[in-house]
Amino acid sequence: MIHKNTVSVEKDNSIKVKAKLGIILFFVYLIIYAGFVFIGTVYPHVLGFKVISGLNLAYVYGMGLIVLAGVMGLIYNFFCTRFENKMNKEEEL
Repeated sequence: MIHKNTVSVEKDNSIKVKAKLGIILFFVYLIIYAGFVFIGTVYPHVLGFKVISGLNLAYVYGMGLIVLAGVMGLIYNFFCTRFENKMNKEEEL
């Protein structure tokens, strides 16, 4: 059985802008994650400090990283959709 591609593949004029946004978001996350690793390796006792409702910094920072990744994914999706709609529509005109 041969499967056919059901998605039309067209030229995407927003690839460069989307790639730039992805790289920026990657480095923002990298810096925040590096802060977590730095604290964990250089000052591990700090991760035991109670910060919110009796939860320690390690838990709050770790969960924050997970939530941040999801939020950054939504931000990336939102802006990429806008870039695609704007930049690919300009070509049609």
